[in-house]
Amino acid sequence: MNYVDINEVPAFSTSLPMQLYKALDAIMPEYRNLFYKYDLTEQQWRILRVLWTENNITVAQLSKITLLPAPSLVGILDRLVKKNLLIRNRSDKDRRQVQISLTTKGQELQQLVAPSVLAIHSRLKARVSNEEWQSLERLLKKFSV
Repeated sequence: MNYVDINEVPAFSTSLPMQLYKALDAIMPEYRNLFYKYDLTEQQWRILRVLWTENNITVAQLSKITLLPAPSLVGILDRLVKKNLLIRNRSDKDRRQVQISLTTKGQELQQLVAPSVLAIHSRLKARVSNEEWQSLERLLKKFSV
């Protein structure tokens, strides 16, 4: 094993993971307040947010897009079904596949939440220039592939 002097390692407080955590901690409280207002967890929100644009997808697709492990999705989906926000349907072609889609109530929730989401997004985006925002998006994409 090669010895590396700890002073050569980026400082903990300025390391990329810590900078990302700090940014997330600064951004998420406003979103969490919104989720709380509608009795949603962050994980439930991620699922609904995907379904509002890509309705009627499989659990496997949902897992991949939301970055939530499929086994974890089971309980989260159960709670969203109990809230009458989505439904599960077994595929006629492949009984192993379960399609997830929004109920009318789930679709209506989108209209209630969308103005607040847009307002939060606009406030965040206003903190930087358009060029900085585009750079941020581009850099984050580079790290997420």
